Amino acid sequence: MKIVATLFFLAATVVFLVSLLFEDDGPAWVGYVRAAAEAGMVGALADWFAVTALFRRPLGLPIPHTAIIPTRKDSFGDALGTFVGQNFLAEDVVRDKLRRVGIARRLGGWLAQEDNAERVTSEVANVAKAAVTVLRDDDVQAIVEQAVVHRLVDRPWGPPLGKLLGQVLVDGAHHKLVDLVCDRSYDWVRDNHQRVMDVVSNRAPTWSPKFVDSLLADKVYSELLNFAWAVKTDVNHPMRQAVDHFLIEFAADLQHDPATMRRADQVKQQVIDHPDVQRVIGSAWGTAKRMLLDAAEDPSSELRKRVREGLVSFGARLVSDEAMRAKVDGWLESAAGYVVSNYRDEITTLITDTVERWDAEETSRKIELQVGRDLQFIRINGTVVGALAGLVIYSIGQLLV
Repeated sequence: MKIVATLFFLAATVVFLVSLLFEDDGPAWVGYVRAAAEAGMVGALADWFAVTALFRRPLGLPIPHTAIIPTRKDSFGDALGTFVGQNFLAEDVVRDKLRRVGIARRLGGWLAQEDNAERVTSEVANVAKAAVTVLRDDDVQAIVEQAVVHRLVDRPWGPPLGKLLGQVLVDGAHHKLVDLVCDRSYDWVRDNHQRVMDVVSNRAPTWSPKFVDSLLADKVYSELLNFAWAVKTDVNHPMRQAVDHFLIEFAADLQHDPATMRRADQVKQQVIDHPDVQRVIGSAWGTAKRMLLDAAEDPSSELRKRVREGLVSFGARLVSDEAMRAKVDGWLESAAGYVVSNYRDEITTLITDTVERWDAEETSRKIELQVGRDLQFIRINGTVVGALAGLVIYSIGQLLV
């Protein structure tokens, strides 16, 4: 566009020179052409100077009021920040805009869609993971100790534990734990053949032949594996029944046997006074932390499912419940009004500080690249309008003469 604008100026210059040569001996209209071309040159030069003065000093000369953008960049940033603060961050403007937009209704309709609720759930999960990761384990450990452990110290452990254990046994919920222990026991025996062989071989007498030790160890391993498999697969296995019987008696003793209750309190005190109690509490927090992180990362987890369903339900309520919408809109307006009233200067400072950090020459170059094309039309228009103005002025002068 600079080339095009310059070609307009050069065209006007050529026309002026040619018409100047033939003006004396040529027809009368040559004078009109010369006047138009001369005025076009003046208009082109004037607008070139005006456009160039915005971004740099014309011809590098230190002319006052040139290179306006590089020299007054910071002033423009301050003015822009003030303009935004007064016209866009005014409390009444923000409140009116929020009121007309109807955010609560739009938010409700958006959340009521399953895909959008899942998207929000995913973002909430990311925030939860970040928050849990940032928390210091030592600080959480101290809070858990103060909030939980100290309360447990003042209460006897026997009766509540016995009651809880008895209810678990009645409901049969402990069977899953027993199944888990049986499964893991079988897996351990199955995967540790050599370890069992080594234990049996190491216990054998020194005079026993090695092949006998090996046969005996293999037999012990086979019997142990069969026993573990039987306990794992047979829900009525005597070992399982023995475990149930023991647990039932233990639950009753915790509630009614004074000796067992005293032992439970002694254990409680030992646990509380033990120097590793902080480690135990930290381990509990670590387990809870891992569970929360796993639930947050798994889209099909119960936690994320409930959050997603809650968001969909909340969105549907926002759409149908006018009172709820009015309440949410009021909260949003109050929050936005408080922010712009108390932190408007800090917000606009973001604009002024950002502009202040910009390099003056680089800023000028970027602005020129953005708007320079349109500014070159000013030079073109200056050439054309100048030529027309010169033609009119010359014509009026000829008429008056």
